[in-house]
Amino acid sequence: MTSKQAIAHQAAEAGIEFLNLQFTDIVGMVKSVTIPVAELERALDRGVWFDGSSVEGFARIAESDMYLVPDLDTYAVIPWADRNPTARLICDVFTPRGEPFQGDPRYVLKRAMQEARAHGWVYNTGPEPEFYLFERDAAGHALVQSYDQGGYFDLSTDRGLGVRTQMVKALSAFGIRVEASHHEAGPGQQEIDFLYTDALRAADNVLTFKSTLREVARQHGLHATFMPKPIAGIAGSGMHVHQSATHAVTGENLFADGQNKLGLSAMALSFLAGQLAHARGMCALLAPLVNSYKRLVPGFEAPVYVSWGQINRSALIRVPQVQQLSPESTRLELRCPDPSCNPYLAFAVMLRAGLDGIGRNLEPPPISNEDLYHLDVEGREARGLSALPGSLGDALEELKRSDLVHETLGEHLFDRYVEAKTIEWREYCTQVSRWEIDRYLAIY
Repeated sequence: MTSKQAIAHQAAEAGIEFLNLQFTDIVGMVKSVTIPVAELERALDRGVWFDGSSVEGFARIAESDMYLVPDLDTYAVIPWADRNPTARLICDVFTPRGEPFQGDPRYVLKRAMQEARAHGWVYNTGPEPEFYLFERDAAGHALVQSYDQGGYFDLSTDRGLGVRTQMVKALSAFGIRVEASHHEAGPGQQEIDFLYTDALRAADNVLTFKSTLREVARQHGLHATFMPKPIAGIAGSGMHVHQSATHAVTGENLFADGQNKLGLSAMALSFLAGQLAHARGMCALLAPLVNSYKRLVPGFEAPVYVSWGQINRSALIRVPQVQQLSPESTRLELRCPDPSCNPYLAFAVMLRAGLDGIGRNLEPPPISNEDLYHLDVEGREARGLSALPGSLGDALEELKRSDLVHETLGEHLFDRYVEAKTIEWREYCTQVSRWEIDRYLAIY
């Protein structure tokens, strides 16, 4: 645990002049209040006040006053702020009465993790956000024009290698340990994987990851986009999330059981079953954009059906194979989230779904190790497979029916999330697309 004195000392040693106090709105957009370093001590002791009525989904004008309390363990020097040395701190949001704000996404995840810790374990996640590098025009506007024509793990055609190297260095400055980076399947598509950690730090890291990669890309005259499906007919960008539970004291992986043929404990199987049971209800949080459902279609290794498997990348939940000598790496991989999601809310509902499965001793349906994309209707019905929502509109209807999502988010955040996403869906439904013009204008 970092102390206030240690933060002040580090800031002085680094010659810090400003501090960015960061938090997120309900849809996962990073917000920031910047203070001069002279106000650091006051901020650490008393917090920093701001107007919550101007933040998406936070508060009405009549109840707008809130304040930010920095999480000292998130202190980091921003590596590209050379002219005006700046550090950042990720914050929790509090009401004037000194209570955690119920609409703060970070608090929603912390509350869910406290529930797991009450049972003696810690929820860990390892997200894998994919992204595209696109060119910019002379005015700096992003183009849907891939930076390279490389493919999966390509090297000779991978122009993004040098950019990724700089990204990894910048992430390291924020304390994010990168495990690997490589070119993904689509032209210009990249992946950088960072170290597995508890879900709160992982969510913090996802948001730092996205803002850092955008900045490094900008410095190279490029645009990094985390849009789930920026190019039709090409692989979309997902954020597969690896998950495990470790004992709060010993660190033992509670998902591992060497006696089980899949290496999974009874706890892991119930956790998995809980996520399958709530998959449709939480999909609007894991895949939150209209565009997300252009990715969740057959043929691109994205899940379409509520299923699980071991060697099956078309399954919603995959059980990665691990070496016999490494049972601690036993995990579950949820494959429907994409990098446009708010990671705090996504991880919170994923955890609560798993907790519900454990609490009710649920058992998963039969495993599906075949390619589900080619099953006909009879084959799917015979296996009892239901489909994920096919659109944001469908996903919102499922979310509204989910008591578990409602309980996880709380009344305030649930209502405002549904409201914001319903507006987004209705706006989309009233648009006339280029495809419609090309398809219909001349013949009708």
